[in-house]
Amino acid sequence: MAGTLHLGLAMWANVDWRGTLYGRYTGPSDSLPDYAGVFSCVEGNTTFYSGAPRVDVIETWSRQAPAHFRFCFKLPSLLTHDKRLVGIEAEMDHFLERLAPLHDRLGPTMIQLPRDFGADELPMLEAVLKRWPKALPCAVEVRHSEFFHKGMAEQSLNRLLITHEVDRVMLDTRALFATPAGDDIRLQQAQREKPRRPLHVLSTAAQPVVRFIGHFDDEINHARFTPWIEQLALWIEQGKSPVLFVHTPDNRAAPLLARAFHGRLAERIALPPLAAFAGERQESLF
Repeated sequence: MAGTLHLGLAMWANVDWRGTLYGRYTGPSDSLPDYAGVFSCVEGNTTFYSGAPRVDVIETWSRQAPAHFRFCFKLPSLLTHDKRLVGIEAEMDHFLERLAPLHDRLGPTMIQLPRDFGADELPMLEAVLKRWPKALPCAVEVRHSEFFHKGMAEQSLNRLLITHEVDRVMLDTRALFATPAGDDIRLQQAQREKPRRPLHVLSTAAQPVVRFIGHFDDEINHARFTPWIEQLALWIEQGKSPVLFVHTPDNRAAPLLARAFHGRLAERIALPPLAAFAGERQESLF
């Protein structure tokens, strides 16, 4: 049986998307239903910085998101970066319990590790994965350079993820770093914030996660996306359900780029069509 593509962006509340993805007067509290009417997942970065949302907020999201939608939250940085996964059992349990109203709509929860979290700390990651509820999908993003050299460190990491049926997040920053930033402040900031690591394409579980960080130049974006078309189609044909998040340096054009990528992939493999953007529907009425 073929898998499903989950396509989304880094957030759903963005005023820059008024007039395209959203209507001209859509506010932050109204944006999730419109967003989920087009895209099927979202990268939940807010939990990385702020921890678990309030109970009433979670319940509101639960009412607004359709059954097919997937929230892909990040484990809070307090646990991954400040405590480096040490002694976090109670806090991790609390975080996952807080998300309980969304458990049927959770995509891979991402454990994004610090840039200096290396092979010597893999036992801490192993302890977390042993405790992770089997019913909840999980994905791990590493950034230490030793996990990208195809040596013992990377082999140990991949074996650990395969053993626990956890996916490895693939961060594709090739488009972002395709040109020097020059005087473009937005590109400078994006290149400072995102790590420049080799892209190792592999799926260690059933929901491979791809974070595509684009450029302002769409010709560069489409050139770097071309190899992903065959890879994503192959995973779907194998019964896997890949998760693709599309970013641009300031994310203003991310919805349009994600839609363009969806159109190209749909030429290779059958995909459900994306709904029209609310802002574009609104403009067509005038």
